[in-house]
Amino acid sequence: MTDSLPPDLTALLGSRICHDLISPLGAIGNGLELLQMAGVAEGPELSLVSAAARSANARIRFFRIAFGTAPPDQTIGRGEMASVLDDTYGQGRIALAHDLPADMARADARLALLLILCLETALPTGGDIAVRADAGAWHLSAAGPRLSLDDRLWKAMADPHAPGSFTAAEVQFALLRDACARDGKPLNMDLGPDAITVRF
Repeated sequence: MTDSLPPDLTALLGSRICHDLISPLGAIGNGLELLQMAGVAEGPELSLVSAAARSANARIRFFRIAFGTAPPDQTIGRGEMASVLDDTYGQGRIALAHDLPADMARADARLALLLILCLETALPTGGDIAVRADAGAWHLSAAGPRLSLDDRLWKAMADPHAPGSFTAAEVQFALLRDACARDGKPLNMDLGPDAITVRF
């Protein structure tokens, strides 16, 4: 965010919501650990609650970067970014591999996570997402057995000035388009029948 741009109220709201939620979610996780240390039997009920708490904690950390503020002078370390990605995609229908630098601009990390959410929509039955960054250049790709592209959404991404309407489930496309315009980082996209490749 620069002095010449108005405040990004969407990002400020995202940061506030995630900030207010991350502490109680952490407390739930700590409480579950205390129950286990106290010798409470690990039954299916406790296992279900523990898994849900871990998943919620991972998603809120992911959303805090993707939907929150990204000051131009702020960075994120490889360990934090890798932890967010591994905890979010460690299990499930989508496998994510990453090759990250020691430090990266938080604004770039935000673009990458928003783009991952966009790529998810193209993998309705699962698949693979790869994230690679080096010297400020990012390369993300997605491939799966049933790649599904919504031309309306991806065409809107290609033209930041094109009119477009987005549903709540598609908000990541709108946020990514606006963030790229704010940061001056257009997307270079290759949308194929079997794979998607995006660079910025």
